[in-house]
Formats: sequence, structure tokens, C-alpha cells
Amino acid sequence: MREYETTFIVQPEISEEGAKELFDRIDGILEKAEATRLLHDDQGKRRLAYEIQNFQKGRYVTTYYLSEGTAVEPFERALRLEESVLRYLTVMNTEAVADVDARKAEAKEEEAVRAERARERAEREAEEEKARQESAARAAAEARAAEEAAAQAAAAQAAPEDEDTSDEAAPAKEEAAPADDAAPVADAAASEDPS
Repeated sequence: MREYETTFIVQPEISEEGAKELFDRIDGILEKAEATRLLHDDQGKRRLAYEIQNFQKGRYVTTYYLSEGTAVEPFERALRLEESVLRYLTVMNTEAVADVDARKAEAKEEEAVRAERARERAEREAEEEKARQESAARAAAEARAAEEAAAQAAAAQAAPEDEDTSDEAAPAKEEAAPADDAAPVADAAASEDPS
């Protein structure tokens, strides 16, 4: 028996239920082809080297399995037809696996370790997402506070300007009043002059 590994990239927004359904379908295909699945290594979301179908991130999964070579073609055909799979690549790891049972036991241990890593990664991603959301909420609150402060400053600036214009108009009226008072005095002086 030979050991193969098929790495495929799945769309990043696939749900856990969708991923489990895909893995179950893959297991069924391998079983029909008389192959033995060793493990699914779900490496989580990663940034792609280049954009694929407008995706900048993808969920990387590697499936390790034992086969005489008959499982590769149906497995790749299923991946090609699966809409959520962006890319895939199959590589032969080992030309001849000497002890199949020992390799299965090793794969079982490896799967447990990788499942623990995946759980830790999921927790870390959830914490990072929560921190991003809190940061965005803080930034939005600060932006609202800055807008309110700017609005209050504009309102405070507009109010004194209105008061200043009314104060400036009052002295002009006061200055005009004495000029009007001076005119009757001049008229009275002119009427008293007999010449």
C-alpha cells in the first residue's frame, strides 16, 4: 500500500456543518475505493498567496490515506466538482507502507494532537474576533464622542457670534442718538441769532 496526502483549500466562510459534511463525503469516496483514511488535518483559515475566485483567505485541509492508487482519481474528481473547494493537490508520501496497522495507530495519535491544536486555534481566533469587535465598538464610540464635541463646539461658537452682532448694533444706535440731539441745539442757536 502507498500513502497519499491530498491538500485542498476550501472557501473560508464554510460552516462547521458544511466542513463536516464534506469530510464525511470524502470518507465515503475513500471507502468505496477501498482506501483507508488515516486523518483529516484541518489547518484552519490562512491568507492565500494570491487571490482565488475573489477570496483572499482559504481553509486548508490535508487528508492522509492509504491506497493502491485507485482512490486518487475519484477523490480528485469529487474535489473538482465540489463548489466550496478552491484548489487541491495530491502527493504520494510513501511508496510502500510496511506496517499498515502501526501507521494507523500513529495516525490516530497524530489526529488527536491535531484536533487539540485545532481547538486551541479556534479559541484563539474567537478571542481575536471578539477583540476586533470590541476595538471597532470603542472606535465607533470615540468617533461619536468626537462628533458630539465638534457639534457642541460649533453650537457654542455660533451662539457668541449672534450675541456679538446685537451688542455691536447697540453702540451704533447710541452713537447716532447724540448726533440727532445735537441737531435741535444747533437749530435753537440759529433761531436766537438776530443777525
